[in-house]
Amino acid sequence: MAAGSIERLKKKLPQRISEIRGDRSQRQFARDLGVFQQNVHRYESGTTPHADFLIALALRENISLDWLLLGKGNMRRNR
Repeated sequence: MAAGSIERLKKKLPQRISEIRGDRSQRQFARDLGVFQQNVHRYESGTTPHADFLIALALRENISLDWLLLGKGNMRRNR
C-alpha cells in the first residue's frame, strides 16, 4: 500500500472517533473508555491514537476495527 493511501486513511480516523463519540462530551467519552480527556481531544484533532486506545474503543463501543481503521464494512461489529 502506498504511503499516500495510508495518510488518507489516517486523516479520516479523527472523524470516525468523533462519530463514535456522538453527542457525548469528550470528557464523558474519555471516562467511558477509561482514558484522559486530553487524549480524546488529541486523537480527534489528528494525533494518531495508540493501538491500546483503538482496541479498547472497538471493544467497549462494539466497533469494527475494519471500519475504524479502514472505513470498510459496517461501523458496528456483529455479535
